[in-house]
Amino acid sequence: MKYIGLQSQISSNNRKSILLLIAFPLLLLGLVWLFFFAINIFLSDEIVSFNIDTVHSGFLYSVPYVTIGVMIWFLIAWLSHSSMIRRATGSKPLVRKENKRVYNLTENLCISRGLKMPKIYIIEDDSLNAFASGLSDKTFAVSLSRGIINKLEDDELEAVIAHELTHIINRDVRLLIVSIIFVGIFAFITEMAFRSLRFAGRGRGKKEGGALAIVLIVVALGIIGMILSSFFRFALSRKREYLADAGAAEMTKNPLALANALKKISKDPWIEAVKRDDVAQMFIDHPTKKKDRKSIGAFFNGIFATHPPIKERIQVLEQF
Repeated sequence: MKYIGLQSQISSNNRKSILLLIAFPLLLLGLVWLFFFAINIFLSDEIVSFNIDTVHSGFLYSVPYVTIGVMIWFLIAWLSHSSMIRRATGSKPLVRKENKRVYNLTENLCISRGLKMPKIYIIEDDSLNAFASGLSDKTFAVSLSRGIINKLEDDELEAVIAHELTHIINRDVRLLIVSIIFVGIFAFITEMAFRSLRFAGRGRGKKEGGALAIVLIVVALGIIGMILSSFFRFALSRKREYLADAGAAEMTKNPLALANALKKISKDPWIEAVKRDDVAQMFIDHPTKKKDRKSIGAFFNGIFATHPPIKERIQVLEQF
């Protein structure tokens, strides 16, 4: 795959970021409208018939509250994304004195591209994996597992760091974090609705039955939102990994070093602390057990995967 240039990719990802910022709220508002539409259908009876005007009025009444809620959610997530990711991955700051090798490799790459040095974090896990995160120069970070630091040769580790730095340069990390924030809204709503199922509909009266119908509608719409938002994440394109690989090859002038690193990573990418799939997608390789990749769940995850198969990435690098 031919590398199209860093500036072109930055512009492309900035445009995608804007589209994401527009698409997710529109999807949420569309589901809110469907909520009032479904409520009006399921709760109408012979006395109170379906009325589309009631649907529109209910939707318009709720729009300001939904908008304010989304803005508050997004603002909190935007400001706390770094700590959220650290908690989800178990990463901690890597002190320069503890590992000058990592800092020297990163600094040399940053100097070669005129980049500001990102923060360096370490995940205390013997498996091999890494990811980049952040929304601005102040929050950009590269996180490396203990295993990837100890088990890779200098040129291989340098190539992995260059891959993550390319994600930062291309603003891929911003795209991923924006998607994580918005997908989290649908996940939260769906989870709350599932929990409410335990309490809704316990009685046999009409009120209890109506409450159960409302919760079921919310669950259904929440699942739809999660599926569609997964398509949005998929729309970010697997090409970003190929481009980051190409950027690392261009930065280090050694594509085989990254190919060798990916071979080692693919044998043991599982990071035990990572439980959230939205965070897992940020890694250079999906941090799961090899045996889990053969499950039915893994098959469906592959359909929505934002990473191309690592074997294909290695093949491309070996053809440079």
